[in-house]
Amino acid sequence: MSEVLDQLVALADPERAVGMAAFFQSGPGQYGEGDVFLGLTVPQVTAVAKRHLGLSVAELEGLLDDGRHEVRLLALKVMALQCAAARTPPERRRELLDLYLRRTDRVNSWDLVDASAPDVLGRAVLGGLPDEVLYRLAASDVLWERRIAIVATHRLIRAGVLDQTFTLAALLEGDPHDLMHKAVGWMLREAGKQDESRLLAYLDEHAATMPRTALRYSLERLDPALRAHYMGMKKRTGPVRYRP
Repeated sequence: MSEVLDQLVALADPERAVGMAAFFQSGPGQYGEGDVFLGLTVPQVTAVAKRHLGLSVAELEGLLDDGRHEVRLLALKVMALQCAAARTPPERRRELLDLYLRRTDRVNSWDLVDASAPDVLGRAVLGGLPDEVLYRLAASDVLWERRIAIVATHRLIRAGVLDQTFTLAALLEGDPHDLMHKAVGWMLREAGKQDESRLLAYLDEHAATMPRTALRYSLERLDPALRAHYMGMKKRTGPVRYRP
């Protein structure tokens, strides 16, 4: 494991790390409070991960426990790449999934979720894991677990399986966090690529009440007339401004 860390540290860019700390809102009271960055790009981390796909579960957990963002990203990249590879034995997939679900506390930023949830958890659900795990995570008080639940469905969407996405989107409609509004809208948009009529049916029921950001994201692939129609539903049902 020390070899992996040495390779990451050798690529560190302190100037870029400062910008990343601001971008990922790591300041006091922000969603990424206390996170530490080396200043690596995602392609750099992925390249190192591909050289270390054989890391043991214990080694991966050790990397997840690291306070540096890119070290955790590398561990999750290894897990995602392994779960996506056809040659990975079922036992290895199960071990990686168990680790992932046990250590969601270390999947603690939106990019870490997005880099791992579809392949580690989404593929498992496609493979027969009961989707109850998605609904359990969606009910969590932890922002990142809720994001894992909805973003994991990206893999299901790509396989044409849409039920979980629409169910979770409805369950998460009242979520207070903007990062969840973006994730839900993103997944609805992706589902709409597979079945636009189903997205439109969902919007007919929910456009007036879903968060504006989620609605806007979900509409991005629709034609302008439809976008205007559904945004108009939101406006028409918004608070009435009193004018004496």
